[in-house]
Amino acid sequence: MKAPIAMAALLLLGGCSLRQAAVDRFADTLADSGSAYATDDDPELVRAAVPFGLKLTESLLAETPRHKGLLLAAARGFTQYAYAFVQQEADEAEDRDVATAVALQDRARRLYLRARGYGLRGLGFNAAQLRVEPRTTLAAIAKPDVGLLYWTAAAWGASIALTKSDPEAIAELPAVEALVDRALELDESYAQGAIHTFLIGYEMARQGGAGDPSQRSRLHFARAIELSASGDASPYVALAESVCVPAQGRAEFESLLREALRVDADANRLANRVMQRRARWLLTRTDRLFLD
Repeated sequence: MKAPIAMAALLLLGGCSLRQAAVDRFADTLADSGSAYATDDDPELVRAAVPFGLKLTESLLAETPRHKGLLLAAARGFTQYAYAFVQQEADEAEDRDVATAVALQDRARRLYLRARGYGLRGLGFNAAQLRVEPRTTLAAIAKPDVGLLYWTAAAWGASIALTKSDPEAIAELPAVEALVDRALELDESYAQGAIHTFLIGYEMARQGGAGDPSQRSRLHFARAIELSASGDASPYVALAESVCVPAQGRAEFESLLREALRVDADANRLANRVMQRRARWLLTRTDRLFLD
């Protein structure tokens, strides 16, 4: 009986190995598929398709929970979906239906926290570890993990922005700051200057930064425009919202948003269409945002 049992065990092990290899290969393919969404010129089509892709990613992560490519895809995908299709809808609903806006904001926050969880897993940490000495904790992270640093920071920062009244959430900002600063240190050109675009808004909230925060934001804006070769609408929208509104600079606000609308949408299809939608919406709110 021993020979048949040994043969069965070998076949079982071989089957598991083949199954895992198939899962890993499919995971690699799925992790690299984000560009298909990014280059699509129909945001509503992407909106309908993305949830299936995100759930498929999560299903594969249940099989291979440490696959870095999948973890990055999940952190990126949930963050992008929450911002483009949930938070934007919440912002647009706020003037006409507060209850709907609040419900959408809560959903966006939960999606951001899910994204943060995947990003932290990819980096090998948990949120509690990064709340204590975050810069020391992240010092060993190398350039190949810049994407995880950036998307974890983006998701975490966005979740905090939706819970401004929570002191515990505000206390987590140093961890967000450490993540994005480490990403900037390792590769400032990541995703055509996306880190600099993030910092346009973040510098206005950074505690203990040197000099005028609006000037720091403008330096990041200039670098983001340079790295994207003026092909990204996001820096224009970020500067308009983060710097011009607090300073009550209406003329520059309108000029920046019109510049965002002039960016060639085909240069960065989905992202530019999403940001141009936000630019149009912000222009409709100009009289609410500025006191003449």
